[in-house]
Amino acid sequence: MSLDGLTHFDGAGQAHMVDVGAKSETERLARAAGSIRMQPATLALIKAGDAKKGDVLGIARIAAIQAAKRTSELIPLCHPLPLTRVAAEFVIDDTGSIVTCTVTAQTVGRTGVEMEALTAVSVALLTIYDMCKAVDRGMVIENVRLQEKMGGKSGHWRAASADF
Repeated sequence: MSLDGLTHFDGAGQAHMVDVGAKSETERLARAAGSIRMQPATLALIKAGDAKKGDVLGIARIAAIQAAKRTSELIPLCHPLPLTRVAAEFVIDDTGSIVTCTVTAQTVGRTGVEMEALTAVSVALLTIYDMCKAVDRGMVIENVRLQEKMGGKSGHWRAASADF
C-alpha cells in the first residue's frame, strides 16, 4: 500500500505531525454538517424543550463549540489552533424526524479547520443522542461530512450540492 499523498506519514511510513512552520498564515474557514434521525416523539420533546435533561439543542450548541476548541486533544496528529469563530446551527426536519447540525469554524493560521468543524458536528450530534437516549436508543447519526473549506494553498473547495 502506497502512502504517497498522505501527509501524516514520513518517508519510512511512521506517523508524524505535519510541519506547518513554513506555511503562511491565512484566513481559514471550514463548514461541516451531519444529522441525527429519531422517532417523531423524540423530535417533539426536543422542539418543546421538554427533554428530561433540558434544552437539547442549546446544550448541543455549547458541546459543538467546546469540541472544536479541544479537537487537537482528541485527534492525535491535529495541530492546536487559535479559533476565531465557531458557530453551530440546527435545522429541524419534521417530515423526516431529523435534526441537522452545521458548524462553521474559522481561524487565521497555517493549517485548516476542517477537523475542528467535523469534530464539532460529531460531538453536537452525540450530545443530542446522549440527552435523548432514555426515550429513543434507536437514533441514527448519519452523513457527517465536510461541506466547504476556504483558505490556504489549496484554496476554496466545496462539496457538490448532491453531497449535502
